[in-house]
Amino acid sequence: MNRGDPPWVRRTLIGVALAFLGLVLLVPLAAVFGEAFRNGAAAYWRSIADPATLAALRLTLLVAAIAVPLNAVFGLAAAWAVTRFDFRGKNLLVTLIDLPFAVSPVISGLVFVLLLGSHSMIGGWLVAHGVRVIFAVPGIVLATLFVTFPFVARELIPLMQEQGSEDEQAAATLGAGGWQIFRRVTLPRIRWALLYGLVLVNARAIGEFGAVSVVSGHIRGATNTLPLHVEILYNEYNIAGAFAVASLLCLFALATLAAKSVLEWKIRRARAALAAQS
Repeated sequence: MNRGDPPWVRRTLIGVALAFLGLVLLVPLAAVFGEAFRNGAAAYWRSIADPATLAALRLTLLVAAIAVPLNAVFGLAAAWAVTRFDFRGKNLLVTLIDLPFAVSPVISGLVFVLLLGSHSMIGGWLVAHGVRVIFAVPGIVLATLFVTFPFVARELIPLMQEQGSEDEQAAATLGAGGWQIFRRVTLPRIRWALLYGLVLVNARAIGEFGAVSVVSGHIRGATNTLPLHVEILYNEYNIAGAFAVASLLCLFALATLAAKSVLEWKIRRARAALAAQS
């Protein structure tokens, strides 16, 4: 902080930041809830209790429940491999982890349609054996996994590189096995970063639209997630229903922000403790 700046500079910058946040965050958020309750609480609850909305909510939570633990496993494995071993193709692995950040979600959905659609070799064989991937729940899960898998690895890799492997090596020298080292040494040191990455995975899985839209088929009550259901309701001019469902996504987002803030505080404390020990 530059203590030489005059007070009006600090107040101006803070005012600009608050005004910008109010314009792009608080005003739209208030508009969503205002439109959702425009026709009263009874109409709002009717929209939420609609069978198609409940089906979309269940599917959204199911996809997130599958994506989060799978991303935990992949993120831990990738971070451990990158930070603890030297091998050919290591830089390629790190680059591939970042691939979903560079590829449009719509393009990733189209790739899955190309590879696993009923007109492709693999997809045709799966359909012939009674397994449908595209325009079904498995396709939604695959698309969601693709767009979310970098988050856990990207949170863990810098932290594990910063921590080093001296503690794991000391535990191995004392006779600890691989699982004991991971459970008692590594995991306690990375748990907050891991949870932070999983919060980001959950948020992206719940709110993903582009990739899921391409592979889902928009089958109401079967392959519609909450973001897709909002689009369908809006296109049907059911504005109150669309904003009611959108308010659910906003509540998920607010809960994610709260969890994210707590975990960021925990991570800062863990890193400060680590710096004090070193």
